[in-house]
Amino acid sequence: MAVYTEIADEEVQEFARQYDIGRVVACKGIAEGIENSNYLLVTDTGPFILTLYERRVKVEDLPFFITLMEHLAARGIPCPVPVRGLDGRALRTLAGRCAAVVTFLRGMWPKRPHAAHCQALGEALARLHIAGQDFAMERHNDLSVGGWRTIYEALARLPGGVAPDLAAELLGELATLERHWPQALPTGVIHADLFPDNVFFEGERLSGLIDFYFACTDYLTYDIAVCINAWCFEVDGSFNVTKARRLIAGYRAMRPMLAEELQALPLLARGAALRFLLTRLYDWLNTPKNALVTRKNPTEYLQKLRFHRGARARRLRAG
Repeated sequence: MAVYTEIADEEVQEFARQYDIGRVVACKGIAEGIENSNYLLVTDTGPFILTLYERRVKVEDLPFFITLMEHLAARGIPCPVPVRGLDGRALRTLAGRCAAVVTFLRGMWPKRPHAAHCQALGEALARLHIAGQDFAMERHNDLSVGGWRTIYEALARLPGGVAPDLAAELLGELATLERHWPQALPTGVIHADLFPDNVFFEGERLSGLIDFYFACTDYLTYDIAVCINAWCFEVDGSFNVTKARRLIAGYRAMRPMLAEELQALPLLARGAALRFLLTRLYDWLNTPKNALVTRKNPTEYLQKLRFHRGARARRLRAG
């Protein structure tokens, strides 16, 4: 979440009158995240989240995101539910942007996730994948292996570009992953961005999954790989094996994994590290200076990428 587009009080009041959500009491920008403009919208009936979709989000993808959240919520997944207006529409326009209101989920995201958090996450992720099995819509993952070279080329065109040593490293990774990316793994709806700040807990109980605006159709195991990178490294960069095992155990307790999926997981984790390194590099260099947004340091994912590459080298030597 973030704020790129400012909205006036009068605009918010007029916008809210198109819903049966009560009178606006407060509307405050949320700085966390990087993709869309988000506001905590408080009315006399309670809190909501107001999202303005920025230019990086394709308008044609919005029905997928809205319908997916409705589908998952109807199947018991604790995710935001889009609020439909008095005219029955969930999507409308505010300040020149497509916009939507979704329900507010209670809880706090874990600043320092521990093993129990990881196990609960694995269980919730598996339930999400199972709930999405009968979702009729599909959305191609533009941020998977087929799109990474395009992101790298866009990076290289930015002022200052990429340092020569890092450019060589990234190109080498791209070539390796494009050559060895697995084929024909189980596919379905994935969240694709389930970082700790997108998962809420009330005590030890997982209370919500949010921010479905990278959701797409891809390998289910790739979603696990994203979570391993996001949840199972400590602040000093070390890999916590216990957290990873608990996450996978929680997942497998809900949805059994094929041997091929487990075998592919290390390479998928390496690819997921490259994906977030590339997009964070791009955002680091290309985010408007006046945006109310917390930029994320790409160095963290360079270290994770190198860890996975080193782990593969160690496995090859051991074999």
